[in-house]
Amino acid sequence: MTSPRARLVADTAIALLAERGMRGLTHRAVDEAAGLPPGSASNIARTRAALLELTLARLTEVERDRFTGAAAAPAGASREALAGGLADVLHLQLTAGRAHTLARYELALEATRRPELRVIYDAAGRGFRDAARALLAAAGSPDPDAHGQGLVAFAEGLMFDAIAGAGAEPSPGRLRALVAAYLAGVLPGEPRR
Repeated sequence: MTSPRARLVADTAIALLAERGMRGLTHRAVDEAAGLPPGSASNIARTRAALLELTLARLTEVERDRFTGAAAAPAGASREALAGGLADVLHLQLTAGRAHTLARYELALEATRRPELRVIYDAAGRGFRDAARALLAAAGSPDPDAHGQGLVAFAEGLMFDAIAGAGAEPSPGRLRALVAAYLAGVLPGEPRR
């Protein structure tokens, strides 16, 4: 993000997407919710497309930092420690980061109708898949490309089911068990010590 005001506009847009959905996100709504003078959001992001792009860029930044901070296992970490770090990321996305997850789903759906947003959304997704691939490669995966992509799909499915599907939000312990089961299926041998 380039400026504190741009971050404020983007963070407010994220909150509005989570609270009101795509139809509730307007420049005027951002100005009002952020306590900014009228026209402030449109000075930063002139068009609706620019506002969506700014919002997606900020969302990607926040979620990337969250993922790299919580899932970064030190070299030689056990499979249990890796499962714990990944489960912590998922739990955070379902609790404190719930608004970010909801906003991302809104933007994902909008990206299916806006090619310019799709390009940005897909690039962000590749970044998360690359990070998952690197994480699983470091953990000894025999096929980090497939397993990294599978990990992202697995995590997305868990989050969507808990937030928008019919499933209940899993407890931290249940998340850890689910992630551990996934890792046991893709990583060779016994957990590393």
